[in-house]
Amino acid sequence: MHRLTTALGMPQHRFASIHVVGTNGKSSVTRMIAALLEAHGVSTGTCLSPHVSRWSERIQIRGSDIGPGPFREAVERTAQAAANVNRTLGDGEEVTQFEVATAAAFVALAGARVECGVIEAGLGGRLDATNVLPSKVAVLTSVGLDHTEWLGDTEEQIAAEKLAVLRDHSILALGRVGPEVRDLAMAAVAEHGVRLVEPPAAEDPDLELRVAGGFQRRNFALARTAADAYLGELDPDRVAAVARTVAVPGRLERVGGDPPCFIDAAHNPAGAAALAEALPEVSGGRPFFACIGMLDDKDAGGFLGALAPVVETVVCSELPADRLRASARPGTASIPAEDLVELAKEHGIEALAVPDTRRALSACRDLAERQGGTALATGSHYLLGIARSVWGPAR
Repeated sequence: MHRLTTALGMPQHRFASIHVVGTNGKSSVTRMIAALLEAHGVSTGTCLSPHVSRWSERIQIRGSDIGPGPFREAVERTAQAAANVNRTLGDGEEVTQFEVATAAAFVALAGARVECGVIEAGLGGRLDATNVLPSKVAVLTSVGLDHTEWLGDTEEQIAAEKLAVLRDHSILALGRVGPEVRDLAMAAVAEHGVRLVEPPAAEDPDLELRVAGGFQRRNFALARTAADAYLGELDPDRVAAVARTVAVPGRLERVGGDPPCFIDAAHNPAGAAALAEALPEVSGGRPFFACIGMLDDKDAGGFLGALAPVVETVVCSELPADRLRASARPGTASIPAEDLVELAKEHGIEALAVPDTRRALSACRDLAERQGGTALATGSHYLLGIARSVWGPAR
């Protein structure tokens, strides 16, 4: 990544940056920080991952998806630089697809002359492609057991990987973490001469948020803290306006109206627990029926256990292999639907297997319609785009 960005002229040095790492909440916090900066007159771009439908969704310029022309130019320029770098590497080494996507985002943000880029890490931090940023502010949203095959078997090991993005004399905005992780963060703060900022213990109860869920209130409080650390004191009226309008696609997003249908990108036990906490807020007292598809490197048992208290039935499906290949996950497979059914039953959840994703989504919606309930698609980002197309826009 250093070679690639050097070949591109170090585009990540042409804008200030806020680096967002963590297990859950990264995309929400990234979007919220960017919206707060824009509301205060800072020209802002974002780099998000993964995408739901199109690769260009990963790059936003001043609050909107990058246009096809600038996206094409950034990708073509980066691909050419990657080809040149590949010729200098040893056998079996090459620039990865995610590295190209990340570097292309830096090129696009620099080309758009944004003042600040809010950059979401892909995986971990220390070895992530985004860790070439000279960021003024780093944000640690949360720490949980995810990607343990790469990041470590304990929350402390995973946190150490994420905290490795800290730069000397920068600022760390710290989200809700356990005491051991907080101790680790405090040690990193002392080592690097970093200023620590944290959201207030209690979220503002009078703040009206467009996005649903207590987890999003916590995310917004952290985003507000990070934006304040970057800019200085924020204007309360502008903060309130952002809270009322900022949207987070794929997080308790309503995509169908009759019966109500929601999609959510939760894919690990902590994400499922936050989702379970939020579902009663949007259900109107109706029962939830969930369509679930998950990658085979996820803790599906823990995920289903967290959802067990709030879902009536789960329709277990499988993520299409061609979609995973097209989304830079060629080596990853979906958990078989029958395996998900067994795990669901272990947690006392009624479940049925419908491997075909579209049929599973239709079956879930039909169950919700017949029983006066609400449909939910969750378990993986790679399920959401299909759910949008099957369930349609909210009516």
